[in-house]
Amino acid sequence: MAAIDCGTNSIRLLVADLPDPSAGPQAPLVDLARRMEIVRLGQGVDRTGRLAPEAIERTRVALAGYAAEIEKLGVDRVRMCATSASRDASNAADFRAMVTQTLGVAPEVVSGDEEARLSFTGAVRGLPADAEPPYLVVDIGGGSTEFVVGTREGGVQAAISVDIGCVRMTERHLHGDPPTDDEVAAAQADIAAAVDRALAAVPGRQAATLVGLAGSVTTVVAIAQDLQEYDPERIHHARVPYERVAGVTADLLAKTAAQRLAIPVMHPGRADVIGAGALVLKVIMERAGMSSVVASEHDILDGIAWSLHPTTT
Repeated sequence: MAAIDCGTNSIRLLVADLPDPSAGPQAPLVDLARRMEIVRLGQGVDRTGRLAPEAIERTRVALAGYAAEIEKLGVDRVRMCATSASRDASNAADFRAMVTQTLGVAPEVVSGDEEARLSFTGAVRGLPADAEPPYLVVDIGGGSTEFVVGTREGGVQAAISVDIGCVRMTERHLHGDPPTDDEVAAAQADIAAAVDRALAAVPGRQAATLVGLAGSVTTVVAIAQDLQEYDPERIHHARVPYERVAGVTADLLAKTAAQRLAIPVMHPGRADVIGAGALVLKVIMERAGMSSVVASEHDILDGIAWSLHPTTT
């Protein structure tokens, strides 16, 4: 099967074999291909309410490559989910038509609640034994962040999606290179207000373990580990204390985009927005009272894949 996650900043592909239902609930996916392209679909959406034509075209080019990979690997089933940017845009129909023509499958523009459920499902399978439940899973995207509380056995207890993400916060607040102290303070206040709303809706402060998903989190964790190249195996399930997250965030916000781009683990398409993404993570840890975060390389993309499993409800 193939899962595609199209967010505000990136579009990602997972082609995998699903385990036999008799293999048990913790049997892993067998990855055949994982790919990611930064397409910035949500470019300007917070300001204009529309998807930019050049952003749709960038996404089309990436998706055409994914379609070729899907055909080459002989995929049986495809599910593509589109999230924050395509929910918000007034011309989302143009995007849906492009996807259907390019991929041969219509995208599902999932709700924030469904996005949260898929992220949780992908994240909690295979968590190490020292990650105690209940979990607060946060998926920091380009346009929105999902907060989900639950356990592996009981599933999702509560979930909410709020409009804070690395692209949206950068476009809204962080205009300087590097951003000014006032810009950072304004972004932090905006993020804190949204996080407090989320934590009033879901019992995140009662969770035992914070699990962080998506590129902002994994990049911060890679920097915190002083990695000289991006290594998913070392990042996956790494636990990083708040003090290290706060230090990395302050350093990223003090750097220019060119200086951030020179960091060995930095994806070129993330350098201009990583400061805001790190700030979202830092504020979540502060407001939820979390002393550490466990990073997961498995997230909504894996959740989309698991949704195609015959035993998944």
